[in-house]
Amino acid sequence: MTDTFPRQHARTQRFSLGEPRTIAVSSDGSTVLFLRSAGGEDPVTSLWRLDVATGNETCVADATALSTGGGDSPAERARRERAREAARGIVGYSCTADASVAAFLLAGTLYRCDTSSATCIPLADGPFADPQVSPDGRMVAAVRGQALVLIDGSVADGAERVTVLADDPSPDVAWGLAEFVAAEEMGRQRGFWWSPDGSAIAACRVDESGVARAWVADPASPTTAPSVHRYPFAGTANAEVEMHLIDVAGASRGAARRIDWDRSALPYLARASWGRGGLVATVQSRDQRRTVVLRVDPVRATSTVLATIDDPHWVELVPGVPALDGDGRLFTCEERGGARALVVDGAAVTPPSLHVRHVTVVDGVAVVVATPDDDPCATHAWRWRDGRLEQLTSGACTTSAAAGGGTVVVRTTSLGAAKADVRVAGGPVLANLAAEPLVDPRPVLHRTGPRGIATAILLPSQHDGGPLPVLFDPYGGPHAQRAVHSRTAFATSQWFADQGFVVVVADGRGTPGRGTEWERAVAGDLAGPVLEDQLAVLDELPRLCPFADTSRTAIRGWSFGGYLAALAVLRAPDRFHAAVAGAPVTDWSLYDTHYTERYLGDPAASPSAYRSSSLLDDAASLRRPLLLIHGLADDNVLVAHTVRLSSALLAAGAPHETLLLSGVTHMTPQETVAENLLVHQLAFLRRSLGVSAR
Repeated sequence: MTDTFPRQHARTQRFSLGEPRTIAVSSDGSTVLFLRSAGGEDPVTSLWRLDVATGNETCVADATALSTGGGDSPAERARRERAREAARGIVGYSCTADASVAAFLLAGTLYRCDTSSATCIPLADGPFADPQVSPDGRMVAAVRGQALVLIDGSVADGAERVTVLADDPSPDVAWGLAEFVAAEEMGRQRGFWWSPDGSAIAACRVDESGVARAWVADPASPTTAPSVHRYPFAGTANAEVEMHLIDVAGASRGAARRIDWDRSALPYLARASWGRGGLVATVQSRDQRRTVVLRVDPVRATSTVLATIDDPHWVELVPGVPALDGDGRLFTCEERGGARALVVDGAAVTPPSLHVRHVTVVDGVAVVVATPDDDPCATHAWRWRDGRLEQLTSGACTTSAAAGGGTVVVRTTSLGAAKADVRVAGGPVLANLAAEPLVDPRPVLHRTGPRGIATAILLPSQHDGGPLPVLFDPYGGPHAQRAVHSRTAFATSQWFADQGFVVVVADGRGTPGRGTEWERAVAGDLAGPVLEDQLAVLDELPRLCPFADTSRTAIRGWSFGGYLAALAVLRAPDRFHAAVAGAPVTDWSLYDTHYTERYLGDPAASPSAYRSSSLLDDAASLRRPLLLIHGLADDNVLVAHTVRLSSALLAAGAPHETLLLSGVTHMTPQETVAENLLVHQLAFLRRSLGVSAR
């Protein structure tokens, strides 16, 4: 069978398989742990160890050899969905600070791994969720069912290993898990944290009894009961989240003491960390305009305020901060001079020309990933220490970084490289076994229009110079960029271009990396600015690309991009002539609290913002072809969004097409589904625009 790009794209999980990921660096910088599968088409990831001095890589936990064929817990499956994790095998792990011991789940079984000898011991059959190894490597804490449990890795075989640390008789209360909005919207995937000496654990108690129920069913299997999913719709109750200190050692094991703060004013637990500087909790108001950093006294279970950050719109949560180092210095990210700056003890240490995206604090050193003012398509790594800022990467690239003990591992992509380069800065390279796309992405980047919108334009590889229909391929919303220095990021766009389109990828207002004003432009209106910027790029397209036939213009997207695609064809049908909307939000009152209220406020107080950003009232405006696609198992953007829009369109007499996918979540991880979705979209676009097959 001849291989095709859609088949390869699906089989390689968007070319992510075979690449080193989930990188941890030991406290002395000598060791790097990471996950990687055996090749670009192998979905089973194993745990690897890199010796920084020699550059030698060793597989310390081979998932294929260890697998027992069990299954993951519902909580672990939910955690992986929130993390957009589609691979199999060892897909997450925790390790001691020196990286000598790691703990992980494999097919529901909990393992402890000595990384120096590559010895893996099964500790207990699950199903568990989110195992975290103790600082000395002897024990592992994890969630089993709704309870937080302790697994002793030092007892003899056959002895009882599992001790319940915290449990609750109510099925609506869980210990040690991150609630839905924390995992999905705040970037907090964890619900408990070890103390540095291993004597205690700070754990969340999550009460979801007041949270609305959403029922996720599979109509293709009518004998299977729907599953219940606690979903906090905008304007409704969130989970009640407390933090407790739980003793681990001695006769007091399991004793829990609640940490008090003003939860009525600051209900969100956005961040927590427990390092040498102490236990830090970051809490946030419901409207997200105030964030407070608390230092917790683990003896008295009391908290004191370290910092208060206010913003008239919202306080953005930046991964890695707030953090307190061993010298007691507080690292935060705050808005300064129109940019998000790294702030140390109240003083900005990065200039307004950098927009900070991620921070790693290790022993008083901060590794900062930021976008420079002069290139919104780039991200670079800097290291701050001793009051000085040192740039670690440069040029036209995108970067992410991990650090420990003076060692920094950087991942960089560019338009000229077929796959990411992952290496120790100034040291060895980690082997990247990812597959190379069957297409040859060749985007040309522009700064378009008066606002300088970051835009990529792609043409067919074998273009004959004739006019071509246009396909916009955006995400276009908060927290994600698509016009970046990464060749693989444009693989799908290039495939569509090779089918006979000018493909346009544009990052308008609301997308990250362009400063405070750019991101805040969508406050109170998630529709107007994002659509205006796609139209502004379309206005400029004849000048940028003389081959573009703008009388035949389509748009496609997924998630926020799906919302934007449907929005474009509904509100600008004279400019956009067909749309594919995958998993779109159509009614923002059906989306979750933390995301939606950040931009649109409380629906009871701001009903006009919700109405103007909704698609439902536009149903009667549809006069162009629209394909709606949605997974029936999607628990992030519920299928109700597509069903409601489809019903409104039908009531308005507006013909459209709807494709519902049985058993598919927001990720569409199934290989055959992912492959055929691209083929189906192409056929729809050709038919809608009158484009013949090439």
